[in-house]
Amino acid sequence: MMKQRNWKLFKGSWVSTEPVLPRVWQRKEGGHVVRARIVDRTTGRQRELWKVRSEADAPTALKWIEDECQRVRAGAASVAPQQTRFCDYATSLFERKVATKEIKSARGRERWRHTLRHLIAGTDNVDGFGDLLIDQMRPMHVETWRAGIGRLIAAGAYAPTTANGWLCILRHVLKRAKRELQLPVNAAEGIPAFDTSEHETYTVEQPNALDGEEVAAFLGCMKDEFPGQYAMTFLGFATGLRPSSIRPPRRTGPTPAVLWDEGVLLIRRSHTLRDEFMKTTKTGLRQRITVPPEVVEVLRWHVDTQFVTPDQRASELLFPSETGGFRSETFLKKAFATVGSLVGLKKNFTPRGMRRTFNDLMRLTKVEAIVTKSISGHQTDRMREHYSTVTPDEQRASIGNVVQLFGRKSGEGSGEGHHPSGEEAKRAARD
Repeated sequence: MMKQRNWKLFKGSWVSTEPVLPRVWQRKEGGHVVRARIVDRTTGRQRELWKVRSEADAPTALKWIEDECQRVRAGAASVAPQQTRFCDYATSLFERKVATKEIKSARGRERWRHTLRHLIAGTDNVDGFGDLLIDQMRPMHVETWRAGIGRLIAAGAYAPTTANGWLCILRHVLKRAKRELQLPVNAAEGIPAFDTSEHETYTVEQPNALDGEEVAAFLGCMKDEFPGQYAMTFLGFATGLRPSSIRPPRRTGPTPAVLWDEGVLLIRRSHTLRDEFMKTTKTGLRQRITVPPEVVEVLRWHVDTQFVTPDQRASELLFPSETGGFRSETFLKKAFATVGSLVGLKKNFTPRGMRRTFNDLMRLTKVEAIVTKSISGHQTDRMREHYSTVTPDEQRASIGNVVQLFGRKSGEGSGEGHHPSGEEAKRAARD
């Protein structure tokens, strides 16, 4: 027969008045609670340990409190790696990165949530890392996962660029875990990225860029068919700004981004999802762009003619939705697809292509790279070149200039142009 016990209320739980084992008290609702006082080595002060173990029997609860006391005596971190699973640590890291503004944008949070679902729960019969104890993760665990994802890439289920995004976040999680939990090894260190050499984002047939004539036709059709999207598209071609930087500027208010009389745009906010925005741009760069009168004229036309609702007219935004809030990411996509078809484009063209087109047109008009970057917001030549497409005419003209330097006569395509022999060249050099 179970011994009749007396109970007392302590810290919100009814517990036995006497311990059933050292540091272990029975809990009236079931299970046990554990309590101990011990000197914390990291502070030199006494610390109380208290834990409700609602499912544990007395011996299990005793082992837990003894292990915890040993850990505190040793001055170990408050998160014991031998008790931490990958899913718990990765989720905690994500929450801390959001709280400390390491992840600022709604798009960034969405990317992390999406990636952690794949890394924790797994993807299409490829096991994730969720249940693994993080201090027991080894490179072979990551290599096995990588091989499984590689098979999905080969089957066409995912692009290697997508998988590399997952791998990038996995590397970051395990690097932080090694430092914060003092792990002996980073299981993702040295793991190679997925090969992207056969995955072409932009091709000769699909450059996602337009030439000058195509831009003129595209803008003309856009104004006729989608006048509400025209000014935003015009500004995108004229400045090469990211769509996320074009949506949030304010035309009025205490801190407007459009200085109408000066012809200046102040780019200092970024918008990705819903009504949330960042008080900085994607790269942290705040820009002051002086635009020509033609651009100001288009923006004034937009404000005067395209604000059709009271909410739009009351909004401070330059490109408000009908309800006065931010335009969505998809605002331009349907219009671009329709206009591309109407003007007879033989290639796909998306809003991101405005940035590529801007870089190409600036290069063709011989604008210095430093000026181009100051407008588009690219901070490096590498990124500027990544968003560029060299045209056949540029290549032809450049090769022609080189050919002229080594003596080929202009206009002779038959191969009959005179090239001096070795002896003639030597005599010419002596003379």
